[in-house]
Amino acid sequence: MVTYYDDRSVQVTSTSVRVDGRSYALADITMIWHRRGTRSWRVLVGRGALGAALAGPLVAAVLGIGVAVWLHRSPTVTIAIVGASVLVGLGVGPVADFLFEHLDRSYARGSRQLEIWARWRGQPVRLLRTGDALRFGQIYRAVQRAVEHSQPVRPGIRR
Repeated sequence: MVTYYDDRSVQVTSTSVRVDGRSYALADITMIWHRRGTRSWRVLVGRGALGAALAGPLVAAVLGIGVAVWLHRSPTVTIAIVGASVLVGLGVGPVADFLFEHLDRSYARGSRQLEIWARWRGQPVRLLRTGDALRFGQIYRAVQRAVEHSQPVRPGIRR
């Protein structure tokens, strides 16, 4: 028996697909397809907030430098304002890696609900529904490989 995918709730082997305790024999599956749901506004707003958190200190630094030049104060005051603005701009550095990591994970997870469907014993059955795009892709490809390898090879047809 070959295992194509295995995690806490999904197992795809050369004989069956098991999802949340329910098992579907590959011999009974004739077709696999997927569906994408609508975009999640919550995820999109979260990405926007991360972008604003990254850009905020840089915008504040640029504005501070602009204000320092616009005020036409003494060189000491101008240097102090520019210095403070630069420090605010540099403040994004230590936090940027953390924020970019969260932004990257957000794109890996995706912004839609994704479903894997199969025709099992002649009936459409939803095997899985998840918002994690990376996990969905891994499971979907594993089910495709398992079904392809479980099909008998007919004479005259190459794979």
